Amino acid sequence: MAKVHPNVAVLDPPSVSSITIAEPPVVLTVWRKSLLFNCHGFTVFDANGNLAFRVDCYASSTRRAEVVLMDVAGKPLLTIRRKRLSLADSWVIYDGDGATTPLLSVRRHVGLRASKALAHVTPLSSSLPLPDAYVVEGSYGRRSCAVRDARGEAVAEVRRKESVGDDVFRLVAEPRLGAPLAMGIVIAIDEMFRGGGGGSSARSLLRRTCSD
Repeated sequence: MAKVHPNVAVLDPPSVSSITIAEPPVVLTVWRKSLLFNCHGFTVFDANGNLAFRVDCYASSTRRAEVVLMDVAGKPLLTIRRKRLSLADSWVIYDGDGATTPLLSVRRHVGLRASKALAHVTPLSSSLPLPDAYVVEGSYGRRSCAVRDARGEAVAEVRRKESVGDDVFRLVAEPRLGAPLAMGIVIAIDEMFRGGGGGSSARSLLRRTCSD
């Protein structure tokens, strides 16, 4: 059976001359499964196969109002909350338990013409080093989509992980966005396209995650 988490290659330590200032992207493996008994959610591993993030919920709902991303110890990192009374399916990402200032807005793309855009991401806090609005493009159902800036450069990408099925995929996050926010956007996108629309033909990774 194929491993969920990636294998770790043993590399020679880099020479001083090869070290650069730029940080490499973070590569995560997302698994649609909670590690807790009788619990739904998903588990996220880092490149070394260690647990990085988790979502653990005991109840299911067809239309959730809130999903919480936690660290290994169960501390809330982000709260992804559905925006009420919105014309389009819209979610707001808050820091921690959701009692603080919102960080990002993720709004489903709505248009009469065919478009490769799935959603639009807007920074809501001046504390974030994200001056621009972003667009999510591609096919979430095929696990092949990206969050792109105004220049078309990807700050996060969802990539299919072969040989392990649709319940597992890779998430690559650039340092300027960060792994937690990238996961928050993925959760919002999954909630938007759980029914299979907007380029999403596969079943939702979080179909049975958290209750309202």
